[in-house]
Amino acid sequence: MTRSRRDPRAERAAIRVAGAARPRYDRTVPAMRGRPRRDPRAERAGRRVPAGDRPRYDLAPGVPGPAARDGATLRHPPAPIAAPAVVVVEAPAFLVAVVPDAAGGRLSAHDRQVLGAARVLAGREGGVVLVSVGACEGGGPAGADRHVAFDGPWDDDPAVRAAGIAAALRAIDPRHVLFPESLAGGDLARRVALLLDAPLFDNAEVVAESGLVRPARGRRVEQRAAPGLLATVAPDAVAEHAGARREARPLAIDPAPLDRPASPILSAEFISADPATVPLALAGFVTAAGNGVHDLDLFRQLVAALGATPGASRVLCDAGLMPRSTQVGASGTVLTATCYFALGISGAPQHLQGVAGCEHVVAVNTDLHAAMIERAGLAVVQDAQAVMPALLRLLARDGRGDEGEVG
Repeated sequence: MTRSRRDPRAERAAIRVAGAARPRYDRTVPAMRGRPRRDPRAERAGRRVPAGDRPRYDLAPGVPGPAARDGATLRHPPAPIAAPAVVVVEAPAFLVAVVPDAAGGRLSAHDRQVLGAARVLAGREGGVVLVSVGACEGGGPAGADRHVAFDGPWDDDPAVRAAGIAAALRAIDPRHVLFPESLAGGDLARRVALLLDAPLFDNAEVVAESGLVRPARGRRVEQRAAPGLLATVAPDAVAEHAGARREARPLAIDPAPLDRPASPILSAEFISADPATVPLALAGFVTAAGNGVHDLDLFRQLVAALGATPGASRVLCDAGLMPRSTQVGASGTVLTATCYFALGISGAPQHLQGVAGCEHVVAVNTDLHAAMIERAGLAVVQDAQAVMPALLRLLARDGRGDEGEVG
């Protein structure tokens, strides 16, 4: 195969602009090479975000510029996103059951860690079954092959709930049963151990097929034991399942033994603490204000309407606008909240350290490239002063807020 020799002079003469006193050339003409010259200014203009006064650009890979939108082909088009594969275990050799807390029908970070420990015990031949009272989301991504969800009045009385879980475990007949070592999960595990007349290995920090390990005697020694029927897993001790999504196929069990047993307790109710007085380290939902919030009275109205615990950045605390006890960050309080709602906080490194343990982060900021916007799972690029009254109006419309407080 022969290829004609390039003639740079002829290519240069072909793109020369006629009629100009000085030699001028049109660099956008493909000329004789068959490839158009890049126009960085046009590409950057194609990525510009129209909203806002300051120039902002969408730098995500595969975003087309003006030439691509006019029909040209991208040099590096974005690869199609393949659907995640689902691992199906048709006939597991044995089952490892997990009884999560699943507050509000959602798996907590601790619950997902327990499912990760169950996957370790299940190995390649076993299956993991999630046993929940009512519906529970996220079992498949967390590593559950089967899901047993039964309804009934099991959550108003801990003794009755334990009886229902024990009956379900008898019907499933698993090799191992894991609980989270939490306030509710630890109590439930001990009640179930009494009903099943089985020993319980609690607060396991190492989970492996070869054995379980827990600290003892003020963490001076370690106790080891072979995996038994019942065990609880300590928080942040085992990693979550990071493999492929599992099936979480619904598994039906015989509902006959799940009738409500007799209980001497006439009424049981979970009374939550006042979020306004809960310490930040124990709060589950924190709404914090930063330097972008100027109307703190409106901020306090929003916090009360959301039922959240108030927080603040160091800038507001140093200025005396918010109490020091509300400061979030490495120099204040490190959070373990389920949700953190940041209003007008840019995200200094010390502040990001304080929210590293939060499961969900929602941020409102005018700067598209702020560190808190990058950290957030849901971001609103807008002025916090405009977002707060809009949220109050939505809460009032849904019946959660007081319409008289909305300005």
